[in-house]
Amino acid sequence: MAQSPPPLNAPPKPTWDPRDPVRPLLRPTIRIRLTLLYGGMFLIAGILLLAIIYLFAAQVLRGSNAELPFKVVNGTVRATTNWCLLPENTTGEQLNNAVSLCLRHQNDLALDDLLRRSLFALLGLSIIAFAFGYAMAGRVLSPLGRITRTARRVAGSDLSRRIELDGPDDELKELADTFDEMLERLERAFTAQQRFVANASHELRTPLAINRTLLEVQLSDPAAPIELQQLGKTLLATNERSEQLVEGLLLLARSDNEIVERKPVDLAEVASRAVDQSHAEAEAKGVSLRGERAPAVVQGNGVLLERIALNLVQNAIRYNVPEDGWVEVSTATRDGLAELVVSNTGPVVPAYEIDNIFEPFRRLRQERTGSDKGVGLGLSIVRSVARAHGGRIIAEPREGGGLVMRVTLPI
Repeated sequence: MAQSPPPLNAPPKPTWDPRDPVRPLLRPTIRIRLTLLYGGMFLIAGILLLAIIYLFAAQVLRGSNAELPFKVVNGTVRATTNWCLLPENTTGEQLNNAVSLCLRHQNDLALDDLLRRSLFALLGLSIIAFAFGYAMAGRVLSPLGRITRTARRVAGSDLSRRIELDGPDDELKELADTFDEMLERLERAFTAQQRFVANASHELRTPLAINRTLLEVQLSDPAAPIELQQLGKTLLATNERSEQLVEGLLLLARSDNEIVERKPVDLAEVASRAVDQSHAEAEAKGVSLRGERAPAVVQGNGVLLERIALNLVQNAIRYNVPEDGWVEVSTATRDGLAELVVSNTGPVVPAYEIDNIFEPFRRLRQERTGSDKGVGLGLSIVRSVARAHGGRIIAEPREGGGLVMRVTLPI
């Protein structure tokens, strides 16, 4: 059977097997490229420096400073500079010594001038070499920046990103291709997991809906015995709890990925709607709802953001004090971020147990396991939805009992 062609946007595979310990000797590795680059730069800089020094030396020796410090006038040797002193009416040996001193002093002046010019040339070449080296190093290391940027995007739950690095089959190309293959496998694994949870949730909805209908029909029969009605109510409550669990699993599976289609959503409106939906439950438990909600518009999915507010408000109502409890819901914008804060009265929560409340099916204390307080997925869904929108949620123990749940989202 013919194999299907590879994807059009798939990165080209290396011409050698990365797992093979014996690799081509002439493979253009980063080590060889850097060796050639910096070795060539050193060679070019050395040639330029030698050429500049040669030109300076020729200029010094052929210039005006290279003229003899003495000259012969009418058979007499006379000095032409103020630093070359030739004695008069002397023997030939004394004159030769004086001339040698003048020539030696002239050579010292020429060497000093050459050294000064060479230092200036070296300084200029150093600046040029550092600038050229900085530019070339950035060009060589640019694939690492691309890999890093892709890794940061993947850290934001966007597993669809790929590096797709072009270029020779060097170490960076090998690293990028390996990273792309890892991302592809991770994306397949996460997609399969989410598809399984979603399919399982959908498959469980039908029998649960049938069970609820049968129980409601049985409970509507006035001739049913009291024991049967009591059993039906218990089974109906259990069935409702199972439906909540299935809905929570389905929402959790939907909210694990980054939100692609975004629309302007006002957190103040979302929070007010959640408060209105929870008002009856708050009155039944003797909890007052309050708070100021300033406009805070974000880009996201309105249904999922409403689920954040509703889950936080419902948790704050259910895990509250028996009497005179309150829940404060507020929204605001601060430092370029939209903020939703839900605080409540309630039992004292140790700081070391804060992280546990965001885990699925995890509760802090025994009194938080009652069947009337949800299925243990509310805060897990909140954290997942916040991450999908590029934000985060922070829980802080409130002095005197209760929690302060702070959700921050980018505007």
